[in-house]
Amino acid sequence: MLAGVLFASVVIGVAVGPVWIPPQKIAAILTNLVVPTNRTWSDAEAIIVYQIRLPRTFMALLVGAGLAVAGVAMQALFKNPLADPYVLGASSGAGFGAALVISLGLVSAIFVPPAAFAGAVIATFTVYALSMIGPRSSVSLLLLSGIALSTLFSALISYLMFVAGENLHQLVFWLMGGLWASRWEYVEITFPIILIGTIVIYAYARDLNLMLSGEESAQHLGVAVENLKKILLVTVSFVVGVAVAFCGIIGFVGLIVPHVVRTFTGPDHKALIPASALFGSILLIWADIVARSAIPGSEMPVGIITALLGAPFFMYLVWSRRKNIF
Repeated sequence: MLAGVLFASVVIGVAVGPVWIPPQKIAAILTNLVVPTNRTWSDAEAIIVYQIRLPRTFMALLVGAGLAVAGVAMQALFKNPLADPYVLGASSGAGFGAALVISLGLVSAIFVPPAAFAGAVIATFTVYALSMIGPRSSVSLLLLSGIALSTLFSALISYLMFVAGENLHQLVFWLMGGLWASRWEYVEITFPIILIGTIVIYAYARDLNLMLSGEESAQHLGVAVENLKKILLVTVSFVVGVAVAFCGIIGFVGLIVPHVVRTFTGPDHKALIPASALFGSILLIWADIVARSAIPGSEMPVGIITALLGAPFFMYLVWSRRKNIF
């Protein structure tokens, strides 16, 4: 069912915009790439479909799936329903990397994505190093270190915004998160990283199920807990890093999706992970549709839409689980 909804969402995502392009015309344009057919479309419509909306919709699909699966992994690792992919400081690290090069005037696809990706990976490994107690890492210290590092990077980003000058506009728009810069080159880079990351996390679905009962219980049942932590943290950092690198900071997808999907799949990660990937893709595609359609003649950053959805949902989670949390 989710796969069918995702397919329909992709079609609608390509069709909707300032210029409406009927689905049958989209099919004809794409078919013409393989088998030449009689033209029923203009050159402008072909450019809109193939060079603008299709890569943008695929980026929403990939990033939504990646953030959702990363959220599932983080909630299982921390045994905390309020954890999300950004809890390790990866997003703020990526934001700092991108903000640094943008404030230096290097506003280009050559510099911004690599800097953001490097910032995310460095932040994750720094948090892991800070959480070590002897040969083992502490989940509580991971969380606290992530919060502390996120605060530090947020302060540095604020400083860079203060001194950005004429580059402030580009910096603010990037930090808000959006899919307007999507290109086929970005899809080609993002696809294998998120696909491999999803496969790796799914391969440890059984271990994640056992981790829900606690680290000691999982250890007794044959889970190499410390190795699992390392693999998950590295995988999540790469997935989040590539998502943030090309789309900016898009929050709450990894928090919302696992909770919604868990209501109809249950806690078994063998079902939860693929279903979350599909639902995350659907959510971000529709958030992008709303972002580019809500205000005629302009476009909102998609991060605003996900925040408007996610913040009330987060408050509801805190309220509904306050007795267990506190």
